[in-house]
Amino acid sequence: MAADYEKRLLRVLDYIHEHPDGDLSLDALAEVAAMSRFHWHRVFHAVTGETCLRAVRRLRLNRAAGWLVQTDWPIAEVAKRAGYPNVQSFTRIFAEAYGLTPGAFRNRGELRLPLLKPEKGTYPVYPIDIQTQPARRLAALPHRGDFMNVSNAFEKVMAIFNSRGLWPHAQGMVGVYYDDPEAVPEPELRSHAGLAVDEAAELGEPLEEVRLPEGRYAVMHYKGPYPGLKAAYKHLYGVWVPESGEELGDHPPIELYLNSPAEVAPEDLLTDVCVPLK
Repeated sequence: MAADYEKRLLRVLDYIHEHPDGDLSLDALAEVAAMSRFHWHRVFHAVTGETCLRAVRRLRLNRAAGWLVQTDWPIAEVAKRAGYPNVQSFTRIFAEAYGLTPGAFRNRGELRLPLLKPEKGTYPVYPIDIQTQPARRLAALPHRGDFMNVSNAFEKVMAIFNSRGLWPHAQGMVGVYYDDPEAVPEPELRSHAGLAVDEAAELGEPLEEVRLPEGRYAVMHYKGPYPGLKAAYKHLYGVWVPESGEELGDHPPIELYLNSPAEVAPEDLLTDVCVPLK
């Protein structure tokens, strides 16, 4: 199955190379990879060491550099074919990558690789196994922005549970994370902070009902402070998934919080990261 993920990555890289002026959005590339949009970018970044956005930029600039040296197209035409909306943005981005404006690069007359380097590294390893997770009904609040600040939404949920006497219906804290922080601007990151509840719990505004499906999940048993989850995710998506022989499901990862900062020290926090599988 590692070879299967490799083929998907190569297919996407070919697509970017062949369609520099096309739709190279995350959703479009996920479709080319035939992978869930919730997980595609995490896999790509963890395996290659660079984000999709960075890869798109690098490959577009590589094509542009070749055209500058090997053709007599006007720079505006090169910019258009490379997928940039105007000469000004193309010139700025090209100069940042190559250290020369497009015109100076053409006059120099030699091909060089852009100054963009993947950021690969080694990541901590935590136990991962495959489990069947039950369907869950969440009483949740939405959160926008840095996932590290989702605790504010959790605090509000718990305050509502206190005021409404809902704790007898509670079955554990759950976070749902719809976006990849490496791919989506921080202010646009979407998540839900919630508590799993039974069917008898009556929810009212501002609480939102979120339904999570029953199914197979890869479950990573993480121990440590929450900021360390970023590196742990990279191992899960970059190493375990390609080698597992498993296909990712089409809904977002969730985190199950088995204790809380109010109970234990940060190094003793326990979190199950659950990534859906088909």
